[in-house]
Amino acid sequence: MGERFAGRYELVDPIARGGAGAVWRAWDHRRQRYIAAKVLRQTDATALLRFVREQALRIDHPHVLAPASWAADDDKVLFTMDLMRGGSLAHVIGDYGPLPSHFVGTLLDQLLAGLAAVHAEGVVHRDIKPANILLQATGTGRPHLRLSDFGLALRKGEPRLTETDYFLGTPGFVAPEQRLGAEPDFPADLYGVGLVALYLLVGEKPDAEALTTEFAHGTPGAPPGVPAPLWEVVAGLIQPDPQARFRTATGARKALLAAVELLPGADPDEDPVEIFDQLGALPRGCTPSGPQPTPAPPAPSGPQPTPDPPAPSGPQPTPDPPAPSGPQPTPDPPTPSGPQPTPVPPPSATHASASQAAARQGTPAERSAARDAGRPQGPPAKITAPVLLLALICFAVGFWALTQT
Repeated sequence: MGERFAGRYELVDPIARGGAGAVWRAWDHRRQRYIAAKVLRQTDATALLRFVREQALRIDHPHVLAPASWAADDDKVLFTMDLMRGGSLAHVIGDYGPLPSHFVGTLLDQLLAGLAAVHAEGVVHRDIKPANILLQATGTGRPHLRLSDFGLALRKGEPRLTETDYFLGTPGFVAPEQRLGAEPDFPADLYGVGLVALYLLVGEKPDAEALTTEFAHGTPGAPPGVPAPLWEVVAGLIQPDPQARFRTATGARKALLAAVELLPGADPDEDPVEIFDQLGALPRGCTPSGPQPTPAPPAPSGPQPTPDPPAPSGPQPTPDPPAPSGPQPTPDPPTPSGPQPTPVPPPSATHASASQAAARQGTPAERSAARDAGRPQGPPAKITAPVLLLALICFAVGFWALTQT
């Protein structure tokens, strides 16, 4: 149905696009299930190196969506991961705006748990934002998120692919020290978690530069609608000074769990947040059990007319006309051009047989006459005499001419 990589991964339909490539829903023919495949075109060496770094990550955690395998075909490479149907946190905020504090507490706890597993591998994510935090389609049940997109991730101590004066990340979610060119470190990721938490609580993207100005004069008060216990945790994540910030994801998670215990109970009249299936129906030709082969057209029933053979190319010989049926008159032979000699008729069979019979009977004189009668007759005497005379004259003239030389 679609393009296949390494004889195993069949692309079905695109579900997201980014600067480095596109994410497709794909069918894994070996594992017999749908997966997500991130396809990257080999545009330059830097992009390819980032791809190699990303696909090399193997972090097994329920709240981390790391690459599982990879394949290459011509000028494109891909790696695969589990398929997340619930979209991202950006979709949830777009659907509901500010989220209930207990719901936000559950999401932050899962995010910090996944980030702690990433940091335990010595990896700095460097791009924490709502669009990179994906959800399962759990409906109104307990949400389940996974941290994804390690395209900018870097192990501590590895060489950077950018110059010191430049930074990578999404504007609005980058820590202040990263904007100044500092080396990537774990507290920079925690700053991104704090901005995501504030985004979930207020329903609007925070202004990172304005927050830096506000924190210059001490920790500001909680924004409207944000419970104080949660704000203390969030404020500890978004401190502009990395030394005043939480140092580890595990420490921040412990503080969060303590803050959630202080929150008032959930409002029973509050509408639950539902995580919808954002992928929609499978495209035509695909079923939950995988892409279906295109069926062959049914064979027509009954006798079918034999198609005319294709006309041969080039000049063709003219076919002979069909032979007419029945006896045909013998065509006259062609008349030769110029004067023709008069044919001498052959002696008749009756005349020859009579001459032969006479030659066998009678007297010797009669038998001689009969034989003469059977022979052909010479020219008449009135023709022979002039011809002989002319021949004698020619002979005499020729003899005279010879004697004169």
